[in-house]
Amino acid sequence: MTRFSAVVVLMAAFLTGTAHAVPPPPPNPSDAEISASRAEADAKAARVGELTGRLTQAESRLQELMDEVSYKRELANKARVDLEAAISAAEAARREATAARVQADAASAAVERSRRELDEFAAASYAQGSTVGSFSAYIGAKSPEDLLARAQMLEAVSAASLNRLDQVTRDQGTAANLDSAARAALNQAEAKQAAADEARKVADQAQQVAVDAHTAQTAATTQLQSDKDAVERELNAARGQVNGLQAQRQQYDQWAEAKKREDEENARRAAAAQAAAAAPPPGRPAAAAPAPSGNRVQTVINRALSQRGVIYAWGGGNYNGPTYGVRDGGVADSYGDYRKIGFDCSGLMMYAFAGVGVYLPHYSGYQYNSGRKVPLSQMAPGDMIFWGPGGGTHVALYLGGGMMVEAPHSGAVVRISPVRYGGIMPYVTRLL
Repeated sequence: MTRFSAVVVLMAAFLTGTAHAVPPPPPNPSDAEISASRAEADAKAARVGELTGRLTQAESRLQELMDEVSYKRELANKARVDLEAAISAAEAARREATAARVQADAASAAVERSRRELDEFAAASYAQGSTVGSFSAYIGAKSPEDLLARAQMLEAVSAASLNRLDQVTRDQGTAANLDSAARAALNQAEAKQAAADEARKVADQAQQVAVDAHTAQTAATTQLQSDKDAVERELNAARGQVNGLQAQRQQYDQWAEAKKREDEENARRAAAAQAAAAAPPPGRPAAAAPAPSGNRVQTVINRALSQRGVIYAWGGGNYNGPTYGVRDGGVADSYGDYRKIGFDCSGLMMYAFAGVGVYLPHYSGYQYNSGRKVPLSQMAPGDMIFWGPGGGTHVALYLGGGMMVEAPHSGAVVRISPVRYGGIMPYVTRLL
């Protein structure tokens, strides 16, 4: 028996489930029927190939647009963080302005008191004929001693008057300075808040444009998939008309596919057994090296891993755990993220690092610049990995051994994944 015959027998035994069963002989159509059937099948196969190529391009473009949506989402996160900071600064400036206004009002009251005292002094001096420099103040002195006493009194009164004038001037200057400083601080804070609010609007608009492009591409990709499925059904019908060798080839393809599944299953079981043998104790990531008790890196990793299985919610998560997501006007809304309690990528990093007292902003671009840059080839467990321009598309936590933990995208959950190198930044960020 030849090797080919042995393969055919084994294939038949596999397909029928009987060790010695042999398929019945195929039909024996004419050469013209075989040629026509093969030509039809070849035409359908060519069409499937063409649609497969177009579908591959469409899916690639869809992934690019999804990355763009993720990037715009994170920019929107950035704008919200900046706006919150600007609002806080404006509120602080308003409080300072209020305090300065109170001080300015007090200074104005002091000015009025000084003016009133000066007016009263001038009026009293005039009424008594003792205005400084007035000759009448000396008339009526009964003796040289009385004259000298009047002169000393007038000198003292003059000094008091000048002091009051100086105090009025100082109080006026204080009031003017406090009032000016209050207005300047308030104007600056309100200008920053207005700029941050405008930036948020621009970011939200850019995000909506990206979402619309992704939605349109999704529709186009879905249509291509539908066309490809229809032609594949026609191809299967055409192949069903091929006799003889074509039928045997189909049987062989089925056997090869079953063999491929069997090999994949065996490989999966072997990998699972190998992973189980090398797996660390529960609570520690499979790829991370054991760390001593109290190790800050291990604390961060354990906090992130403790959220495995938590639903993705865009805009969700903070230092204390998962939170409701927020609306994005597109993909996240279509998944109902705003109704879910979970994490997005940067929210998961906030929660993980808060366990060691490191409080990150809710924007992957800011997180990328929050620590020391380390070349990708030197990354270690506990480092943050980033994708997209400026790290603004996605962030994950490296576990070691080529594995990471991440909150990937709407519709998914927090999970452990192999590190993806497409679009990855050349540096990781190390905080610990």
